[in-house]
This record gives sequence, C-alpha cells and structure tokens, in this order.
Amino acid sequence: MTRRSPLNLALAVVLACGATTLAQRTPAGGYQDLVALFTDWSAFERPPLLEGAPDYTAATTARRHAALKRYQSRLAVIDPKAWPVEQRVDYELVRAQMNGLDFYIRVLKPWVRDPAYYQSIWTAQSDTPAHEGPTHHAVVELWTYTFPLSPADEARLAGELHSVPPLLRQARRNLTGNARDLWVTGMGTMQKQVEDLQALAVRTTPAGGELKAAIRDASAATASFVSWLESQAASRTGPSGIGKADYTWSLRNVHLVPMSWEEEVVLLKRELARAHASLRLEEQRNRGLPPLSAASSPEEYTQRANAAVTKYMAFLKDNNVLTVEDYLDPALRAHLGSYTPEATRNFFGIASHYEPITLFTHFYHWFDHAWMKAAPHASVIRRNATLYNVWDSRSEGMATAMEELVMHAGYYDDNPRAREIVWIMLAQRCARGLASLYAQANEFDIKQAKAFQVEWTPRGWMRPDLDLLGFEQQLYLRQPGYGTSYVTGKALIDELVKDRAHQLGNSFTLRTFFDELNSAGLIPMSLIRWQLTGIEK
Repeated sequence: MTRRSPLNLALAVVLACGATTLAQRTPAGGYQDLVALFTDWSAFERPPLLEGAPDYTAATTARRHAALKRYQSRLAVIDPKAWPVEQRVDYELVRAQMNGLDFYIRVLKPWVRDPAYYQSIWTAQSDTPAHEGPTHHAVVELWTYTFPLSPADEARLAGELHSVPPLLRQARRNLTGNARDLWVTGMGTMQKQVEDLQALAVRTTPAGGELKAAIRDASAATASFVSWLESQAASRTGPSGIGKADYTWSLRNVHLVPMSWEEEVVLLKRELARAHASLRLEEQRNRGLPPLSAASSPEEYTQRANAAVTKYMAFLKDNNVLTVEDYLDPALRAHLGSYTPEATRNFFGIASHYEPITLFTHFYHWFDHAWMKAAPHASVIRRNATLYNVWDSRSEGMATAMEELVMHAGYYDDNPRAREIVWIMLAQRCARGLASLYAQANEFDIKQAKAFQVEWTPRGWMRPDLDLLGFEQQLYLRQPGYGTSYVTGKALIDELVKDRAHQLGNSFTLRTFFDELNSAGLIPMSLIRWQLTGIEK
C-alpha cells in the first residue's frame, strides 16, 4: 500500500517550503493558506507556561478563547468550495480541531471539572493515535525512555518532572467544578500517579541527584494533591455528564459523526440486541462441539499468541484482505500481552486466553501506528494524530469492525466456538457505550453505568471487582462520545463498504477497500466516506 500520490507528495514539498512566509500574511483563500493557518493554530493550541507548567487558569483560558475566535475567523475567510475533495477534507479537519478547543473551553472544562486531567505520568503507550481522553500539555511519557537511563535522558526526565509540582499547585485553584463522579474517580487516577512515581524511584536508584530530587518533589506534590482532593470530595455533589444537546454538538462538530445522542442510543440498542441474539445462534450451532479451553500457563499463552499472529498475518495476505507490509507482523507481535491467572483476568484477558485473535484483530491499532511511522501522510494536516480525539470513529471503529469482518471472512472456520467470543466482544462494547450515553445525559451516575455494563456483558465476563470496568466508564465520562465510537465508527465503516461496493460493482475487493481507507489517514469516517465516494453527506 502507498499513501503518497505524486501530486500529494509534490504539494507537500511546496507547502513545507512556503509555510513560514504564508504564516505571516492574511489568508487569501488558497490551500497553502489553510496549511499556514493550521501551522499557526497548532502552535497557539499549546497554552503558555505559568511557573514552568501549562497555564489553565481562568484568566488565561478566557484570553485564549477570545484568540481562538480570531483563528476561526481566519478559517472562515478561506473558501474551499472549488478545491479538490482531499483538500476540502483537510479544511474540515482544521475546523473540527478548532471546534474541539472551543468545546473544551465552553463545555467540557477538564481543567475545572476533572482532577484526572492533571495526570502527568504515563507508563504505557496508548494503542490509539494519541491518548484516549483529555490530557494536559506537559505529560511525561515514561514508556519512551530506555532504562537504565543515559545521562542525557536523566536530565530530560528530570526537566519534565519539574513541571509536576507547579501544575498541581495551579490545579487547586483551577478545580472549582462540581462534577462528583469525575472528582471521585480522578482521586483514584492521581493516587495511581503516586504509585507510579514510587515505582520510578525504585527503577532509577542509580540515578544522579537531580533526577532523584525531581522524582521526590513530584511524588510529594502528587500525594499532597490527593489529600487535598479527598478533603474536598464531600463538597462535590453535582452531575458529571454534559447533557444531550452539548453531547450532540460535540459529536457532529468535533468528531464529525453525523448522528445525535438519540440516534446513537437507537444504534447501540440495536447492536446490543444483534450481538446477544447472534451469540445464542452461535451457541445453538456449536452445541455439539467441545468448549474452548484457555491457556493454562505462561508458556502455553506465549505459544498460542505467537502461533495466532502467524496464522492471522498469513490469512490476511493469502485471502487478499489487505496489503500486508513486512513491518506489520512485528508491530502486532510486540503487543501480545502475557499470561494472567484466571482469577484476575479482565474481560479482554479472558478472550485472549481462549482465542488470541478475537482480541488481536482489535489491535488494528498497531497497524495504524506502523503505517503512520513508515508511510506518513503527504498532507501535513493529516500527518500526526488530530487533537481532541477527532480520530475516534476511524481508530476505534476500524478496530471493532475488524473483529467481525475477520470472522465473516472465514478465519474461525476451523474453530467455530471462537465466533461466540466475537459476539461477546460486540455485546460488551454496546453495553458500555449505552451506559456512557446515559451517563452523559445524567440519567445514570457512574455506579449505575458500571452496573448496566456488567449486566449486559454475556457470561459474567465483565466483573465489578476488576479495574477495567472503572477505567472504561471513567474514560467515557471524561471524553463524551468515546464510549460509543467503537460501535458508531463500525456502523459508518459498514456504510462505506456498502457505498464502495455499489460504486465499484464486480471490481470491488476488500484489499482495494482497505488500501483506500488506510491511505486516507486517521481521520473521521464521515470524511473518509466523502473522499472515497464523493458523497458529502
């Protein structure tokens, strides 16, 4: 698969050479002016510093909101109607991200409502293009470091950690919101940061004094912050959802999903029913077969996982499902997980111990990472992850769609019981998505959302005593629309398959479809549909 047409590559070179000059003049309405505006706005989107940490204070945020309107006015001057569709798509991507910042300031206000926004320490890479949910602008990505640290990395890590104490001092002034569930779950997030910093101190025992002091100061500041959150918790009594109207506005104007809160409810109810009904039909079909057996040791799990990836990659290639570059196998094989005792397996661990590929198909995410690195998009507007999780319908939708697509393409024909897991996976995604919709509408609190997700996940695989349940519902409360993006994105992909198959007729193939889709980049599915089919709405 190639991501760069000669035209796009030439255009990218021209834009890169002219960006500095163009950023200094008023937009004249051309595509190059859009790129210049995007470059300007990307720099503006990062807030200024206050005492060495990003400034989210009320006064600065108000000034930035006013400045954002000036960037949006610059965008409005540009008229893309006569441009090629690919360039018009880029225009909409810029608009969506500006809308994202506007939504954060007007409605979501994570720096005011959500203590978890102040989490700085991230120990693992997200499988999605960027972090799931709101994160501040000075996070410390521990997973990017190699231990033991070099002297240069020690200095870099110490410098990053120096922002933690001033950020948490600022947080006490900023966090004036009354969202109880966000507050209480955020306390847990920040307590986890205390533990992560303690583990980092042990891991860096041989380090020099500067890094040790930075870790010590960050740990003390985080522990003190947790105590402050606990002292304030009783006074936080309000709802945490943003309401149906604001949810729909964000869905349509930030994530570019052409649906409303009510329409997502209808879709997820239908998909939940389909998943449960299909599971029962599979069980009827397979009633004479022996049950699946789970991996029972670390060695067996590793053997099964590696064998599954080998079979899966061959299946994709031999059946012409998608173009399989050499780097995709190691990209997937690097994320196989490990054996977990049965008593502590979460939902996804249960699935992967029975049949690894039922989970690994969702790891289309790691293919996306590999493509972004090996074949970056020609458009600078699409080259990196879009802000504000604008990518969620494509990223999570495609990962979810792949689970069922591979099943229908015949992967489990020699293991029919595994088909049951695919329907269980879909049911779980629908249950948690529906729960998140009711939580955003303030019809559920987070306790009720968790209970709903547990009740409608088959076979008791979603247990209330495991951390995954709390993590998922907290994330979906923090990031409206994320909990539904798996199922809604998949529905938009189904629609795109229908449209392209209708347009191409007998020349339609899955491989061509995936090559087109992947070449469009990690952008909302509505924009990919427009680019590939010419259907704007």
